[in-house]
Amino acid sequence: MKKLSIRDCDVKGKRVLVRVDFNVPLDNDLSITDDTRIQESLPTIKDVLDRGGRLILMSHLGRPRHREPGLSLAPVAQRLAELIHNPLRFADDCVGPDVKQKVAALRDGEALLLENLRFHPEEEANDPAFAKELASIADIYVNDAFGTAHRAHASTAGVAEFIPVRAAGFLMEKELRALGDALNNPARPFLAVLGGAKVSGKIDLIKALLDRVDVLLVGGGMMYTFIRASGLEVGRSIVDEKNLPMCKELLSRTRPGRSRLLLPVDTIVAQEIDDAAPTREVSIADIPEDWCGVDIGPKTVDLFKAQIATARTIFWNGPMGIFEKPSFAEGTRAIARAIADATGRGASTIVGGGDSVAAVSLMGIANRFTHISTGGGASLEFMEGRSLPGVEALCDVAEVAG
Repeated sequence: MKKLSIRDCDVKGKRVLVRVDFNVPLDNDLSITDDTRIQESLPTIKDVLDRGGRLILMSHLGRPRHREPGLSLAPVAQRLAELIHNPLRFADDCVGPDVKQKVAALRDGEALLLENLRFHPEEEANDPAFAKELASIADIYVNDAFGTAHRAHASTAGVAEFIPVRAAGFLMEKELRALGDALNNPARPFLAVLGGAKVSGKIDLIKALLDRVDVLLVGGGMMYTFIRASGLEVGRSIVDEKNLPMCKELLSRTRPGRSRLLLPVDTIVAQEIDDAAPTREVSIADIPEDWCGVDIGPKTVDLFKAQIATARTIFWNGPMGIFEKPSFAEGTRAIARAIADATGRGASTIVGGGDSVAAVSLMGIANRFTHISTGGGASLEFMEGRSLPGVEALCDVAEVAG
């Protein structure tokens, strides 16, 4: 069902508690090295402030085991203040008397950023008392952190029990629309490109997509498990032995008239996982015993590009090879360029978080895709058709209207 949007809420004079994703990378000097996640939250932040809301922002940063100064959100507060050109207060905790005092002092159009939620273990435990304490400072709750929506934490799910008005921020709305359209109403042919190292984390996604897409292209390290499952040897390439039977079953499902699962026809192999190691282009039937696969080969690039050229909806998650090593990155680069070119021809193209986003950002072509998802795990679970606690916690439009 359609979720209530922040645009539908009267925020003037209201305390608006917004869950954002400010989990930004910091260097050794605690300076932010990439503020993309802060930038992505600005539309929601500015909307609440411009309409006279009293904005309270909360986020996690890193994986602290206790209160760690190196994982404080103080550097984020400094950067955010520069971006919004607006007074921004900072609380040195996310619950407690000082937080309530700072919230009470907020005026219309002012903002407060709370300290790292994960300084409290109760956050990830979805502790009801902690969630109630967070909720006590708000009249309206907004979730704009799609990247954490698959986690049932106090700030994403627990607070919903205590705040009657719960809405999606603009970033959350954008994610749900882009991924929802691809999943439920794609322009066809609908093609998915999956890569990455391990099959284990994507078995459920492959199962789900085979019931929805027209063609599924498999690359990356996980292709070697499928190649083994098809009866071929893969040398020293990475293989998920536990999931070999499942890969065999999935290959058997791709009969004529159903979704097609296409495997590479050739691969780049190397003697070692090293940029300087000798490499060869070989057929997938001819992988040498003492070599390991590191990328898709040129014939596979051509095969995959031909499929991409005919698609009208494309979902991509996972590199085609060990793209962190320049010598093994050409397959990923070629597929990224092909999908970007498809966008220019009118296809809807979605990059589903994680290493794929890193690859297109490194190439400087992120702006050539229809949608770059901010949620790695969340986007995968969404595309699997699973419900996300952080989304389920929001009000349905019909519920509010009724």
